[in-house]
Amino acid sequence: MQKALENYAFIDGQNFYKSIKGIGKDLNYSHFRTYLTEKHAVKVAYYFIGYIKKYEYVYNSLRRQGFEPVFKEVSLQGDKYKGNIDVNLTLRAVTELNKYKKAVIITSDGDYASLVEYLDEQGKLECLIACSRAGCSYLLRKLHQKIKIYYLDDIIRDLQKRKETS
Repeated sequence: MQKALENYAFIDGQNFYKSIKGIGKDLNYSHFRTYLTEKHAVKVAYYFIGYIKKYEYVYNSLRRQGFEPVFKEVSLQGDKYKGNIDVNLTLRAVTELNKYKKAVIITSDGDYASLVEYLDEQGKLECLIACSRAGCSYLLRKLHQKIKIYYLDDIIRDLQKRKETS
């Protein structure tokens, strides 16, 4: 008997974090993980991020909240770290295609437009969660007639309302 496939989330961690800060909202990551499970049936939530040893406490916190960090070695450019994870996220989403029912892609980066289109064509896209309405790439926004797009600023507002009424 084959195990039923469940949905996976693929999160562009740096884009996610910067977008939350950019919209000036607080996000309880644990509540967001619950949202992914309840709204999008996400069993596995990969969080792609550059690895910097001094932030091990952040990675442990992500694990405790139900995310699975996937690391990329970072390089130092001037005084800033750079850890492009685009290829890693894309490769994981494609190579694990048969392990999940549908994918939830979480990013505002237009570099993922071809991945989103590919997953949609394969019948493997649950939705795109763009990290912010204002910061979402045109390349992703223009797909709205073909795919479901949710915006993190709306999700945060809904999660905050839910918290206030409970």
